[in-house]
Amino acid sequence: CELFHLISKLDTAFLSDYTYFCKRKNSRNIVADDSLLKPGTQETLHSSTDNEKINYKRLHIMKLIENTEFGGERPLFASHDLHINNVTIREGESAIKECSNIVATNCRFEGNYPFWHVHGFTIDNCYFAVGGRSALWYSDHLTMKNTVIDAPKMFREMNDIDIENVEINDADEIFWRCNRINVKNLKLHGGTYPFMFSNDIRIDGFESDSKYVFQYVKNVEIHNAKITTKDAFWEVENVTIYDSELNGEYFGWHSRNLRLVNCHISGEQPLCYAHDLVLENCTFDSECDRAFEYSTLNADIRGAITNIKNPMSGVIVADSIGSVTIDENIKAPANCEIKTRD
Repeated sequence: CELFHLISKLDTAFLSDYTYFCKRKNSRNIVADDSLLKPGTQETLHSSTDNEKINYKRLHIMKLIENTEFGGERPLFASHDLHINNVTIREGESAIKECSNIVATNCRFEGNYPFWHVHGFTIDNCYFAVGGRSALWYSDHLTMKNTVIDAPKMFREMNDIDIENVEINDADEIFWRCNRINVKNLKLHGGTYPFMFSNDIRIDGFESDSKYVFQYVKNVEIHNAKITTKDAFWEVENVTIYDSELNGEYFGWHSRNLRLVNCHISGEQPLCYAHDLVLENCTFDSECDRAFEYSTLNADIRGAITNIKNPMSGVIVADSIGSVTIDENIKAPANCEIKTRD
């Protein structure tokens, strides 16, 4: 292995040196195009002798600013390859706008709109105060870990978001019109309409008491969630939820291809107007009355369900059924098979 150092000639005392790391194979010469070097990524290059592939990893090429604070308008505008550590962003706007390859660790954000139009960034062990509202918009390729957010309206029109161990205490209008969201352990409190109009979401570990979560979303997979709200998962398409607790009335209305596996559902009038609904090994709370009205479905229910009303078509099987309401308002084809398990 060889370690190459490029000493930066920067004027600011806060800025660190540049470092490359290249791994050589069979002592052959390496031809490296600096334009390919992207911090934190793995790239494949070729040896100059026989075109044999080798791998290298760039550990970092970052400028460092630490133990300071900024305020006002755009203090770090158009910064690139920048690591800020133990930095406070005071009152002001757009502190880190039009930037790329940014790392923020142990930082506090108090001003509005700090991360707009940022391409490729990591936020770890940071805090967003109430004043840091609308902090992350029109950006892409974000990794956020171990962070607490007290500000509303986070994550708007973003792509490629990775979230791990994050708590948001005012989840008002967060994750709107975002694509490709991966989440591990996220807690939401308060606010309305999280995840509205977002697509391609994967979640493992989720707790939320925010209102009206996951409306108009597409292509979603959720594991190990506890969701408490009314009107969750309205107008969704291609959503699967595993091993979760779903509490609140009017759950899953007007959905298409909603699938629930090993879930517990509570609340009045669940899963109405649903198209191609699937339930596998699910249980219902006793307060779940008028379930499945005008839905097409295939439902495997464990235990009892209190009341089923006017399902359109499909099959419903349960261990016991309190009552079934079929009246003159049922819609065609009106041929749903409803039966108790032998």
